[in-house]
Amino acid sequence: MTPSARYAAAIAVLDVILGGEPAERALTNWARRNRYAGSKDRAAVRGHVFDVLRKKRSCAAFGAGGDGRALVLGLLRQTGIDPLSIFSGEGYAPEPLTEDELSFEEPSLSEAEAADLPDWVWPLWRDGLGDKAISAAQSQRERAKVALRVNERLGSVDSALQSLASDEIEAIEHPNVIGCLNAVSNQRRLAQGKAYQTGLVELQDASSQAAVRSWPISTGDRVLDFCAGGGGKSLALAAIFDASVTAHDSVFDRMADIPVRAARARASIKVVKSEDLDTLPLFDVVLCDAPCSGSGTWRRTPDAKWRLTEDELRDFQDRQVSILESASKFLKKGGVLIYSTCSVLQVENGETGARFLNGNPNFERIAEELIVPTSENDGFYHCVYKGIY
Repeated sequence: MTPSARYAAAIAVLDVILGGEPAERALTNWARRNRYAGSKDRAAVRGHVFDVLRKKRSCAAFGAGGDGRALVLGLLRQTGIDPLSIFSGEGYAPEPLTEDELSFEEPSLSEAEAADLPDWVWPLWRDGLGDKAISAAQSQRERAKVALRVNERLGSVDSALQSLASDEIEAIEHPNVIGCLNAVSNQRRLAQGKAYQTGLVELQDASSQAAVRSWPISTGDRVLDFCAGGGGKSLALAAIFDASVTAHDSVFDRMADIPVRAARARASIKVVKSEDLDTLPLFDVVLCDAPCSGSGTWRRTPDAKWRLTEDELRDFQDRQVSILESASKFLKKGGVLIYSTCSVLQVENGETGARFLNGNPNFERIAEELIVPTSENDGFYHCVYKGIY
């Protein structure tokens, strides 16, 4: 596919997404219908679509419209690519620009438009991030880095770098987080590479790695990962602290990959169903990595920020409080309860914690941190509570 044809395909996919179909499904369906598109073509189309979704509001302003064609036009104008070189009408390129499209005046953007956030989200974003709100929003308009956690039980940072290099995957050490690497080339080879296949590295964002390392967990502690999902935090806990980790999720099938991932990492993680939790001894540490808006990771799932509603956000907070209350029942007296989200919104973070503490005076907050999204990491919130009797 030519560069112009790739943008034309992105326009078609965007129109489907704007019609209500989730981005991943729209891209998958496009690929199935267009089997002539090679892996590089599919990656390029996906990249264009996600670039637009990250910057949808500003793209609409710069493209003077809200359909796929206008959004791609707005993207080109923002990235400095001459639209005439893409909208040529030749072959499979988009149709030439109209007179109206050619008569362009740079728009004046509102704060929410410049941040590429819904109007109703912007005040919440600003309240949560303060003077970092604008820089954090700008970081979410760009592609995320591919971060890796080195499994220190199996090797060192140097050995991981060497193993990656043997598969022609270039990686560099993260500037701030111990044991974290950024893959900077040939990232698509990671899943089949030796370092990943042998458990020496795992995909995990830098902010999540930094948070886990800060938690007050001791070697041999019994830890319950109450909302384990795919097991990323469970694996990190087992590797960093050599803790005894039990993974649980309200939807058991979400944990289907944990046994395979644990075996690859040579970690022992017990996976349990909800009905079995009551039969286990109480835990030293309980982690609640709760479902949330994902606002700290919206550059990875950019259509999520356009789909989120105010009602859904309120529902998230109610669920988060309920999860904390349920999880705390499995904690030893005097144990540590950790609450985390990949959100930067105060309504899901500090406010959720305040609601929990109001109803549970036997806990006190001993540590709290919001890791602000930057070019190097996603946004991540974590708070540590301790039982006081």
